[in-house]
Amino acid sequence: MKKFIRLFNTVKYLKSIQVFYRLYYFTRRRWRNFRGFQYPLAIPANSAALIMEQSIPSYSSIEEKRFTFLNLSHTFEHNIDWNFSEYGKLWTYNLTYFDYLQQDDMNKERGVALIYEFIDQSTLVKDGLEPFPISLRGINWIKFLTQHNIRDQKIDDSLYAQYMILLDNLEYHLLGNHLLENGFSLFFAAYYFQDKKFYVKAKEILLAELEEQILDDGAHFELSPMYHQIILFRVLDCLNLLQNNQWMVDSRLLIEFLVAKAVKMLGWLNAITFENGEIPLFNDSTYDIAPTTEQLNYYAKLLGIDHQPSTVNPQLNESGYRKITKQNYEMTIDVGPIGPDYIPGHAHADTFNFELQINGKPLIVDTGLSTYETNARRTEERATSAHNTVEILDSNSSEVWAGFRVADRAYVTIEQESDNRIVASHDGYQKKFGIIHTREWQFEEDKIVIKDTLNKPVKAVVRLHFHPSVTEEMIHERIQNSKFKIQNYKYAPEFNKLVDAKVVEIEFEKELEIEIRL
Repeated sequence: MKKFIRLFNTVKYLKSIQVFYRLYYFTRRRWRNFRGFQYPLAIPANSAALIMEQSIPSYSSIEEKRFTFLNLSHTFEHNIDWNFSEYGKLWTYNLTYFDYLQQDDMNKERGVALIYEFIDQSTLVKDGLEPFPISLRGINWIKFLTQHNIRDQKIDDSLYAQYMILLDNLEYHLLGNHLLENGFSLFFAAYYFQDKKFYVKAKEILLAELEEQILDDGAHFELSPMYHQIILFRVLDCLNLLQNNQWMVDSRLLIEFLVAKAVKMLGWLNAITFENGEIPLFNDSTYDIAPTTEQLNYYAKLLGIDHQPSTVNPQLNESGYRKITKQNYEMTIDVGPIGPDYIPGHAHADTFNFELQINGKPLIVDTGLSTYETNARRTEERATSAHNTVEILDSNSSEVWAGFRVADRAYVTIEQESDNRIVASHDGYQKKFGIIHTREWQFEEDKIVIKDTLNKPVKAVVRLHFHPSVTEEMIHERIQNSKFKIQNYKYAPEFNKLVDAKVVEIEFEKELEIEIRL
């Protein structure tokens, strides 16, 4: 019964279009399997010669036949196994994304050989023919072909067939960044093949989804700084394509729309990024996946997009993030929703979480992200206990489960807000325990005071996760509270990378005040 209630509290937030397409795709797949349906993997097509400015290179992930993704490496002695699954599905996806076509040392001959090897084995490919990897691979192939002035009929026929599969399997059952990636990729396909049906669908998706998914303060609505960087990169790539290739008569209006979104997104990203160039690892965020803020600023400048780094207006900050900057410290705070109700897959139970850097060096950090596998580590990294906030009765403030799902979730009310003080409450524990958690931050030049208040006495614990470079002696110097204990935890700055670090735990029942000396 508990599992049924949890499932109900998860699916009740879905949009009707998500429910419809889940049922439609499920029914259609069963019927097609019964009939023995198979998509053609080559369709005759003609491509156009495109021009693009140099984009942002990818992280290096291939050397000879040694592939490294997510800090895990594998060497294929003979042919590449595009279904290799020993490292999990995300590694397999990365193998078929073909991001490595964009790394600095990739030459024309090597790139074409890799594409041919994929095409020659395409009848055997499984995960790589799903709509999301098709979307990313399509963009990477087109950018690579454009960069090297390649016109190849075999590649074009395969790529067009893949785009017909994508068009037939758009991810309306998921929405969010998945559907946006479908739209970005179809936009590239439209220009590459001069195909109006791709263009119409791409434009429809991009206009509707970017209007919804980019919030008023410029944040991507899934509230992951890493995914924000990825989506901004796609917007800039589309502008690169549009500005350098005249095809559709309405392109000027689309350019204006995308530039407006890019400027807002750059403003938010620059505001949330720390002085040392790092993003806070809120929700599903990690390093060495997305382009950096510095790279995105440079790319935007190259494309002639005029933007000024701006601060986040705390009164209009729809994302719920706050950035407090003093002379010698920066603190980023989460006082917003966990994400959009109908797609919280990248959300964590982290309400009132924060990160703190002093003089450009991290002190208190989010524990990060090391895996997307549905396992104990994924559960731990999404839990309230993995964040710098209050955990009550060993429970999560939002009911995260099964890797990418959330049932009951916390909602935040901002009680008071000024330049030097924020007071907010959340109801994540109200339904289960009748508890409202209120947190107050006071910001001074030489200290930060954090006050936690519960509306009734109950077993609770505050945790502060410190960067691996911070020693126990440094913790005692910074934290003013005689009752804390220091434990060990694993900091995850990248996929499959765990680093030993220290976490402070302070137990209390109704009220607690912590002073962080700076």
